[in-house]
Amino acid sequence: MVLVPAGEFVMGDDRGDADEKPARKVRVGAFYMDVTEVTQQSFQALMGRNPSKFAGPDRPVERVSWLGAVQYCNMRSVREGLKPCYDPKTLQCDFAADGYRLSTEAEWEYACRAGTTTRHSFGGDAAQLGQYAWFKANADKATHPVRQKRPNPWGLYDMHGNVAEWCGDFYAETYSDAGGAADPHGPAAGKDRVLRGGSWASSVEACRSSARAGEAPGFADVCFGYEMYGFRCVRASPGK
Repeated sequence: MVLVPAGEFVMGDDRGDADEKPARKVRVGAFYMDVTEVTQQSFQALMGRNPSKFAGPDRPVERVSWLGAVQYCNMRSVREGLKPCYDPKTLQCDFAADGYRLSTEAEWEYACRAGTTTRHSFGGDAAQLGQYAWFKANADKATHPVRQKRPNPWGLYDMHGNVAEWCGDFYAETYSDAGGAADPHGPAAGKDRVLRGGSWASSVEACRSSARAGEAPGFADVCFGYEMYGFRCVRASPGK
């Protein structure tokens, strides 16, 4: 994991899709984030199964539902002697716990941008995306092992592609009711959960730092589950 420093940034993009508006200034406290998406090897070691279509120990695990990602977070916490963040019955997140959880949407975009203000973390030239991401134009319809492309300025790999990443927040169609300006957690309720980062099947536009998507939490558990969905974990920093 890397320590993502506390800071302030403009979340969203008024030039983007409707669900990226209105752009707003957000403050985020420091937290730890996995350097890569959770791999199949890591998921299998904890959960005893590998749901992925594109098999490979160093490839990101995919076809994982939001619920499956939350279960992994709790199991990883227990294995390391940490307090699990998610209540197993209500799935409510205890942000004060020291265990693993999914990032909030604000944390994810802040980490992806890594201090940048351009539409991708590497700058304004979208033609460079292939140096940083596996996406529709170069992925050959499959995921790839993590760490094969360049990281963003904070040392995080595959933030713009490979698999779309589940966040903890409920999805809302705009940011109008998405919480306050300090460590927002998104809407209090909803039908879908947020996915961020684009995937091997995404266009350049869908891989932008502010691009958003939403999906039902259990959808990837169905028999034809989406092979575009994965995740990475975060933890609270000491003293937060």
